[in-house]
Amino acid sequence: MRNYEGMYILHPELSEEETKQHVEKFVNVIVEQGGAITKMDLWGKRRLAYEVKKLKEGYYVLVLFQGEPAIAQELERIFKITESVIRYLVVRIEDTVIDTTDADKKTVADTKAVTDAEAVTDAEAVTDAEAATDAKAVTDAKVEADAGTDIDTDTVKE
Repeated sequence: MRNYEGMYILHPELSEEETKQHVEKFVNVIVEQGGAITKMDLWGKRRLAYEVKKLKEGYYVLVLFQGEPAIAQELERIFKITESVIRYLVVRIEDTVIDTTDADKKTVADTKAVTDAEAVTDAEAVTDAEAATDAKAVTDAKVEADAGTDIDTDTVKE
């Protein structure tokens, strides 16, 4: 069975009893077709984002359900022919929800490991460069000493 999310907006001038009847009617369509209601939210009257059929408000209902594609098609067909429904939308939801928490932790750990490795490599490079500079200074001093020139021994690092 697939997961679906359906949202529909009912006419705002319906009485509370009529609204409940419509909600029950749509729930019965899902259950009679072999589906199962996962979650249902009655949002109540809310202002529409834009006017629809000269209406500025509507009664919002959100329904999450499981079922076969035929159930979603039947529900849409009934929404379409019901005059009290202003707007509706039924969409399929992904069956698996990926838990990103573990993936984020792994990415952070990998990034830290790469950063630590780069720091070690940078430290080795600095040490190697200092050693090479010191060795060059000692070699230059020895060459000058062999040549017989005066060298200040305080500047030579050993």
